[in-house]
Amino acid sequence: MLDPLIVLVPSPLVGPFSWSLVADELEDRGRQVIVSTDLSDPPNVEPAWHHATGGVVASLRWVASDRPAVIIGHSNAGPLLPVIGSSLAQPVAGYLFVDGRLPHEGISRLDALEVIDPALAADRLAALANGRVYPTWTDEDLRELIPDRARRHALLAEMRPRRPEYWTEPLPEVPAWPDAPCGYLLFSSTYRAEADRARQAGWPTRELPAGHFHLLVDPAAVADALLGLLAELPGSHYQRPNVG
Repeated sequence: MLDPLIVLVPSPLVGPFSWSLVADELEDRGRQVIVSTDLSDPPNVEPAWHHATGGVVASLRWVASDRPAVIIGHSNAGPLLPVIGSSLAQPVAGYLFVDGRLPHEGISRLDALEVIDPALAADRLAALANGRVYPTWTDEDLRELIPDRARRHALLAEMRPRRPEYWTEPLPEVPAWPDAPCGYLLFSSTYRAEADRARQAGWPTRELPAGHFHLLVDPAAVADALLGLLAELPGSHYQRPNVG
């Protein structure tokens, strides 16, 4: 039996390059992988969640409707996984959240951020004052998180700053979610409360103490962690990765 297709969903704040190195690592291990795109071009069309979801659906347009898929979202893609799963023609075999927020359905991204980190929510609100956009990262801002200059510049080239409407739009509720096993991979302390929430729900969780963009720093380690989590999902068809 074929392993489920791995669908890597970038944060709507960046582009597919963020997952590209991990995708290469997974393919080197014999896994079939798709990195989804985002139909929001320019990035401030609304509602943003609809265009991000449509991008994933379009990325799987040529995949057989009976091929199971596991959906893996990084950062701001996390809250979209329920609506993505409910929109696919393919059955969902599992969901993995990577250093990002879990779904807080029916409320906005900013309201959800207020729940998990009020101080960060206040900073984000200040950054969006007077109609400004976020993120506005510079090379210097990301130098410590992504030491490799070429990788850092490639990520910045795909940065998708979002207007306040992106942060305040309510995300849709998906009844009876989760409809498949879930897991969580933590990199940074920012999302520890979300990892704890996943653990309390009984989900497999793993931690790679690192920066938020560790998928561009050590893609081999991230690929190993993802495959390990997939093997731990209840009813998983994945074999545990060989180590050593």
